Amino acid sequence: MILPIYAYGHPVLRKKTRNIDTNYPELAKLIKDMYETMYHAKGMGLAAPQIGQDIRLFIVDSQQLIDEEDNQGIRQVFINADLVEEGGEKWTYEEGCLSIPAVRAKVERPAQVRVKYYDENFVSHDKIFIGLNARVIQHEYDHVNGILFTDLLKPLKRRMLKKRMDMIKKGKVTSNYNMVFV
Repeated sequence: MILPIYAYGHPVLRKKTRNIDTNYPELAKLIKDMYETMYHAKGMGLAAPQIGQDIRLFIVDSQQLIDEEDNQGIRQVFINADLVEEGGEKWTYEEGCLSIPAVRAKVERPAQVRVKYYDENFVSHDKIFIGLNARVIQHEYDHVNGILFTDLLKPLKRRMLKKRMDMIKKGKVTSNYNMVFV
């Protein structure tokens, strides 16, 4: 089922989320719905707060952008993720967010992250991710901590985007998917 995506300005996007356990109700269905929602909205990642859930869950599918010959993309569920370490040179890349449609900006992030997390079967993992995979993970990890990519922009760039952000907050934005506004 395709779920509505919560828009910039909604309080759930600023909440620090809570861990879940194997007894979380209908987790498999929620994950399936999140993937369906993400693909419908043409995203590469989606965090539970973006669909109104205050839990530490996000999904990533970078396979759609990374060259299939190299097969370096990931399609992964992250439950109760903990970003243990960041490393490598910082690099800048233009990011967007399904909760902030029509806004894109260059964000600087470390090239490598080490993440401890559980997958959809609650199998524990401790992995290092690099490049675009690391970037998407960091973006979604920020969501479960109440941080948006626009928070990482330089003050001048944030001021330049303020009018567009205010329009989104007021529900005056067009997107190809259903959204929930304040």
